[in-house]
Amino acid sequence: MSTAQRIALCVLVSTCAVAQAAKPPKPRPVATKPPATPTTVTAMPKPPATRTVPAHDTHFGVDVADPYRWLEDVKSDEVKTWMTAQDGYARAALTALPGRDAIAARLRALLYVDSLTAPQRYGSRYFYTRTHADREKAIHYWREGTDGQEHVLLDPNKMSEDGSVSLGVIKPSWDGQRVAYAVKANNSDESTLHVLDVATGKVSDVDVIPGTKYGTPSWTPTGDGFYYVRLPTDPSIPVADRPGYAEVRFHRLGTDPAMDPLIHERTGDPRTFISVDLSRDGHFLFVDIQHGWVASDIYFRDMRKASHDRHGAAQGWRPLVTGVKALYTVEAWKDRFYILTNDHAPRSRVLVADPDHPAREQWREIVPEKADAVLQHLQLRGGHLALTLLKDAASRIELRTLDGKPVRDVELPGLGTTLGMTGNPEDDDAYYAFASFTQPAQIFRTSIKTGTTSLYASVKVPIDPSAYTVEQVFYPSKDGTRIPMFLIHRKDLAKNGGTPFVLYGYGGFNNSLTPSFNAILYPWLEAGGGYAIANLRGGGEYGEAWHEAGMLDKKQNVFDDFTAAAEYLVKENYTRPERLAIRGGSNGGLLVGAALTQRPDLYRAVVCAVPLLDMVRYHLFGSGKTWIGEYGSAEDEAGFKTLYAYSPYHHVKAGTPYPALLMMSADSDDRVDPMHARKMTAALQAATTSGHPVLLRIERHAGHGGADLVKQLVDQNADMWAFLMKELGLRPAQVASRQ
Repeated sequence: MSTAQRIALCVLVSTCAVAQAAKPPKPRPVATKPPATPTTVTAMPKPPATRTVPAHDTHFGVDVADPYRWLEDVKSDEVKTWMTAQDGYARAALTALPGRDAIAARLRALLYVDSLTAPQRYGSRYFYTRTHADREKAIHYWREGTDGQEHVLLDPNKMSEDGSVSLGVIKPSWDGQRVAYAVKANNSDESTLHVLDVATGKVSDVDVIPGTKYGTPSWTPTGDGFYYVRLPTDPSIPVADRPGYAEVRFHRLGTDPAMDPLIHERTGDPRTFISVDLSRDGHFLFVDIQHGWVASDIYFRDMRKASHDRHGAAQGWRPLVTGVKALYTVEAWKDRFYILTNDHAPRSRVLVADPDHPAREQWREIVPEKADAVLQHLQLRGGHLALTLLKDAASRIELRTLDGKPVRDVELPGLGTTLGMTGNPEDDDAYYAFASFTQPAQIFRTSIKTGTTSLYASVKVPIDPSAYTVEQVFYPSKDGTRIPMFLIHRKDLAKNGGTPFVLYGYGGFNNSLTPSFNAILYPWLEAGGGYAIANLRGGGEYGEAWHEAGMLDKKQNVFDDFTAAAEYLVKENYTRPERLAIRGGSNGGLLVGAALTQRPDLYRAVVCAVPLLDMVRYHLFGSGKTWIGEYGSAEDEAGFKTLYAYSPYHHVKAGTPYPALLMMSADSDDRVDPMHARKMTAALQAATTSGHPVLLRIERHAGHGGADLVKQLVDQNADMWAFLMKELGLRPAQVASRQ
């Protein structure tokens, strides 16, 4: 997956950072008495009024009403006033919830911790990141050699008084002399690249490149410049069309970025992504044009043989693979291309190609597709192939020779998640992180040659995981498909239907939900709640076939899988509808939006974050056109019929008793336009007859991934858990007892 794709929708929190904190007091035991039944409370004040304006479109003979279209215009003073009123209404209600302050205190204890990432060597220098228990944002460091003095590289805590300046990609040159890094406003996707001299800490006032939303730099071996992707900053170009204008350029340090030579022209198609990568030795330059999440075209150039125009732009791209409905990633090492692909292998395989004879029929398979696991990542570490696999949504690591011969499995502590190995192709030392639902993240250092492994760093958080257990269950979906689901709860849970549960899902973009530690869940678990994570179709847990079974005209399968997960929890007496909440964000926000409109009787509360909800017009906003390959488009008749059939905003029905809803939006989300959250909130506030609250909480100085200040993360999740505890009848006092 390209960098552009990784930032195109929400993804899971990385488990690479691990915390190191003073040992806290043990949490007290939790009473096992079933939570109280939700009680009737005084009705909330009515939400701020929202006017309707007649608006209609006709799509292929179907009249589509859109009475809240006026809420799409965020520049309108009326919309701004409406947002302020809605956010104020929501925050007043959330702040007053019982136990909210105790939850916030618990979250502060869990989230303000020291942490450390694995070091990465560039030249003679090592680069890594720490978070500190007394700081809001992570600080980036470097040191000379393995035991050198620690130096601050970049500290975003000092970049703005209000914390609104965030860091994006940080990429050292291969010799470790300089770092290119992205600066973002409000943790949004838009960014500007800067260059810093590592030894002096001086930031260049010449090498400043705007329009680098997808601009991960790829340095030359000598560190004199880098290749990158640039988008136009012309405000007259609609945001949704900008990906089609993305170009590959080369920046030579100390020169005017406006004169950077064009290396690969724009595609002109906003549904595509383009990315660039120069091999570490500088021999091969690759351009990857990705068509959604199902296909990629790869072109390359041998830079030792490249002819150049008078501006230095390489000519004569050679196709490695084009026009095939499959994904390819390429790692070049010692003049060989190691290719990970799902071409004729839905669970993926590895092939090797000779760049002098790159024809597809001359590629040689070295790691075949597995019947019982999905091959997720291919890395070159210590002269070996390091392969990360997924079996029933849990991780494995295999080491193989460059010819694909098995060497050994890397032993992991249990059923959990790793993101692969940090290291270099020529270095024997490598690092890998591991975490599970109940095991905080650990980082291990290993020798590729000998297999000798030691613990490098581990989390110490104020949690006793021994009180909890994780089950992996399998249940049938509507069409009989077997779906896996993880359940996290106290070991002494009584299956009497009395436990409040939160069901989480995603189901899209080939994204897999795997067991990883998330301290944010523990106020809920400690209070006696259960948490379920369903591995729905549309994800990548079982390869490309699993993904394709939940996209385009098969998207309803994802919603059916989710409904079946909820019905399983009820049938097996884990919970019952009045004690069941659902939660999802981004594409997962679409999921819970569809769930609440299709089965409002099955849930008591919903948390819907930064969602897509108007699926008829989604492609006109934010990064929407890049997702047409996943969802389809209403501009196509078949696509319209599919989208309109489940579009949550268009299926809100007046007079329906809807579940309580906490809609969580962000003021600077430039990926999924917040118009979805605004329109859906207005529609549900007008339609529901349940008397349950419908709240719109708007995070300030936050992008699609939220804010990067710990205090905002604490406040956001304290509001969420207080809301869910109140709606599902969980005693907030049980959280207070953990202090």
